[in-house]
Amino acid sequence: MNDKKRIFTKFANYLTAFVVFVGLLIISYPMISRVYYHNLSQKNIEEFKRERKNLTSDEILERISLAKAYNDSLNSINVEDPYSKKKHEEGRNEYARMLEVHEKIGHIQIPAIDLDLPIYAGTSETVLQKGAGHMEGTSLPIGGESTHTVITAHTGLNTSRMFTDIDKLKEGDIFLIENIKETLAYKVDNIQVIEPTDFSKLVIIPNKDHVTLLTCTPYMINSHRLIVRGVRTEYSLKIDKQLSKTDKPFFTENNLIIIATIIFDILIVIIYIVVSRKSRKENKKSDKL
Repeated sequence: MNDKKRIFTKFANYLTAFVVFVGLLIISYPMISRVYYHNLSQKNIEEFKRERKNLTSDEILERISLAKAYNDSLNSINVEDPYSKKKHEEGRNEYARMLEVHEKIGHIQIPAIDLDLPIYAGTSETVLQKGAGHMEGTSLPIGGESTHTVITAHTGLNTSRMFTDIDKLKEGDIFLIENIKETLAYKVDNIQVIEPTDFSKLVIIPNKDHVTLLTCTPYMINSHRLIVRGVRTEYSLKIDKQLSKTDKPFFTENNLIIIATIIFDILIVIIYIVVSRKSRKENKKSDKL
């Protein structure tokens, strides 16, 4: 084999190796990205829990009092005395800031789909890229009679699962919301697909304590909204034990992407090795000739 042909062959081999490497990176991106954002979510949740411990009991009570004032102002239609009106205005002016610890107002855990996300105030795109958002104008997630909290998150992001799997929830499943004061438990009692302009399903029902999870549907079309409503239920160590035994689906979208990515990467590597060996053998035969 002459020198020019040998140089060309080496260049072709290096180029092939580079293309394979870039291809592996592209194929592996969804898995790497989801693992990264999952770890980031867990880090943010741990930060929330850690920083919450720095709050005194008095600080927590004052913050919860403001949050309750905000919630009360949402469904108050009666004439108020000056003190109550002042408290409600303070609560509205503070919107969610009283619950924030490093920008987070809590986290939501859904054991049935193995999901745990930090909750932020508002539903801006910046917020929804980081985790779940609390829909402004709905009750803050502190529980209580005549409250209805709406928590929303994206579906189908390449970078993270978010609320992609909430369509797998069924009535009777339990999810948890942890705020600066306590952990609240909710049992799914209603699942519906609604029009984006239909707010009737998100209103406060007197004497009820609801939390609704909201996301876009169908996947990639996003013409409607999937809502999964939960009603307050007692939170106890018994529930903790029940949740720890909950069967979590293995074939979630996240796991399927990871499995498919690994298999595809392995196949590409095997094909590359086989082709490289064959190429080297042919080159050796050419050299001998």
